Amino acid sequence: MRADIIKVDGSSTVFPITEAVAEEFQRANAGMRVTVGISGTGGGFQKFCRDETDVSDASRPIRPTEVEACATAGVQYIELPVAYDGLAIVVNPKNTWATSMTVAELKKMWEPEAQGKVMRWSQVRAGWPDRELHLFGAGVDSGTFDYFTEAINGKEDASRGDYTSSEDDNVIVQGVSGDEGALGFFGYAYYAENKDKLKLVPVDDGDDANGKGPILASLETVKDGTYRPLSRPIFIYPKLKALERPEVRQFVEFYLGKGVPLVTEVGYIPLSDREYEMVRGRLSSRKSGSMYEGTDSHSQVTLEQRLSR
Repeated sequence: MRADIIKVDGSSTVFPITEAVAEEFQRANAGMRVTVGISGTGGGFQKFCRDETDVSDASRPIRPTEVEACATAGVQYIELPVAYDGLAIVVNPKNTWATSMTVAELKKMWEPEAQGKVMRWSQVRAGWPDRELHLFGAGVDSGTFDYFTEAINGKEDASRGDYTSSEDDNVIVQGVSGDEGALGFFGYAYYAENKDKLKLVPVDDGDDANGKGPILASLETVKDGTYRPLSRPIFIYPKLKALERPEVRQFVEFYLGKGVPLVTEVGYIPLSDREYEMVRGRLSSRKSGSMYEGTDSHSQVTLEQRLSR
């Protein structure tokens, strides 16, 4: 690895933020180079634990198996939340019937038992048309897939396999926008970027404590926690060893400082000022490891509570 190149890889969801920060950072620091790849969260952690990258983008917390792989390779890291994102449920603009959905209906579509069986809209809700249901979603290496399956099906990676999957969210946008019977999911920022081609579906989690009835994903509902269970923090993981290099340290500090306004610019939801302050504290104290180890990443513990542990 060339010492003067900062190598980042991982989540396609986090990519737009990291790419924007990398561009600004390179503009402000002549001669410094940042490369940003998209291998999905899981693929990114594989490279990271093999010591091929300096920073890993992730749309979910690092898993116990990845923690183990990094430990075996002697790779230590700091877990830094950088923004919030919501998962958008989208249909074709010509879809007139799916005006809202419950978590149970989404599960009916996506659970492993639905494979080869739930193939028509009419099977999901009585009164919906008897037409083919075509599903589009994140690939299995994606943290978005992990998060969606845990939030909707109750278990990470538990999903039907007969859907069109892609690590490239633009493929999902094209698929849903070109097919009247389609439904897909991806990060809210990609919906915001393509809202003229897609229709956003409000989701009802059945818990009035989070807000009554179906809730539409938006910057506000993701930030205030009413858009449940499909909102989450997203992360970067710099390697402790890489942070000894001044250029990597400067890049990560830039990300959590001057890079913060770019979060909103590319359609994501910034953390609170207090949360960013705590995240910067984690970086300056070089607090290694994960806040999620030994816990359910999908539990009701707030990010601020995790950061203060």
